[in-house]
Amino acid sequence: MPENSDDFPWIFVKNVDNALSNLKNCEAYIVAGMQSVTNTALDLVVTQTDTGDDYNMENLMSEYVEMDRYLNQYITAVETTLNQVKDKNYLNLTPNLKVLVEEKLLALKNSNTEGDLKKDDRLVQFRKQLRDVKKQCGLPVDPTDDDSEEQIDEDMIVTQSQTNLICPITQLEMKKPVKNKVCGHTYEEEAIRRIIESKHKRNKKACCPKVGCSHTDVKLTDLVQDVVLGRAIENHRRMADSQNKQNH
Repeated sequence: MPENSDDFPWIFVKNVDNALSNLKNCEAYIVAGMQSVTNTALDLVVTQTDTGDDYNMENLMSEYVEMDRYLNQYITAVETTLNQVKDKNYLNLTPNLKVLVEEKLLALKNSNTEGDLKKDDRLVQFRKQLRDVKKQCGLPVDPTDDDSEEQIDEDMIVTQSQTNLICPITQLEMKKPVKNKVCGHTYEEEAIRRIIESKHKRNKKACCPKVGCSHTDVKLTDLVQDVVLGRAIENHRRMADSQNKQNH
């Protein structure tokens, strides 16, 4: 036993606190991995690249979600154990932190269910994004996975090469495009929202700002994120940046 036995357990506690802080930083890498999977999956849909059944992006996303769940449960188990140790008097006894953490982690893992994982918000959002992009690209969608009644007219679906990236309101390249479900035209989200809100404050209807459009009552509820166009804009911007770097 060290000379200063009163401080002995707290040396371990402090070390664990420091390690726990570093462990929490790992979550950022998991989040980055999820974003990478989402971007890749959407790119594959937009380019209509067939990866076959051997490489399922949804399964990969599920693995990231499960990894994040385990990490958070482990952190919870460690934090709970540390609080327990700090609340008790261990003047002459060094607690077995490993055993205490394992007991709490096991209890948390036993509460996990497969259903909870499938209902995870991030996985649900991932499926929804894929479904929406497939619809906009005119690709078949599994009807059992379609919880939206929205039907997208195939005539409104455009390829990236045909897409107009300029907002009809600002006359600038869009950054966050939204599509009008009624007429199919696309605008910069902030710009069309300002028009609609301004008109409604004066008890007037907002017309679609696209020249020649006959839609005379645009509502905020008519607007949906245009995922395909958003990715086309991102790709266009990346290509432009790459070209600029080459020129310089």
